[in-house]
Amino acid sequence: MVYYNDNELMIRNMEEADARIFTDEEIAQGWHTDISKYLARLQDQSAGKCVSLTAVYKGLPAGYVNVYLTGLGGAFSGKGLPEIVDFGVLGKYQRKGIGSKLMDVAEEIAGQYADTVWLGVGLHSGYGSAQRMYAKRGYIPDGTGVWYRDKPCAQYETEIANDDDLVLFLSKKLEWKGEN
Repeated sequence: MVYYNDNELMIRNMEEADARIFTDEEIAQGWHTDISKYLARLQDQSAGKCVSLTAVYKGLPAGYVNVYLTGLGGAFSGKGLPEIVDFGVLGKYQRKGIGSKLMDVAEEIAGQYADTVWLGVGLHSGYGSAQRMYAKRGYIPDGTGVWYRDKPCAQYETEIANDDDLVLFLSKKLEWKGEN
């Protein structure tokens, strides 16, 4: 399914061929990745658990995001709210509005299911541009503090690492287009 299309950018459902492209491109730019995460998203999409999106810029896969209809885990788990998971734009395609358009479409999809969407963002500097973008888009911290490996960190916790598993959960109110 195609959700957005103009002369340069198309946003559509992720396809199996995208998994290899994203994996190879991310490895080439020094990211730690594995094709299995994309294949798992595609399997979840087939099962109706999520909508996995690919941004295609000038004919080439450039970015992705996934909207899970109910959260996978974390601060909002079990509350029946959609979660935005695993958002990324390949380095060579950044600063072209691709990430913003992906988030527009993801939020529109989430708004069909609830009036609030949530996500977790990593805290190390590799997530700096995502942190800034989420703040500009109106996402706010949920108030549960920092989480590590799917558990809230206790005050003065010393057994954590500043890696991809150290996250802060954020949420945003949406214009809900679902049924009452």
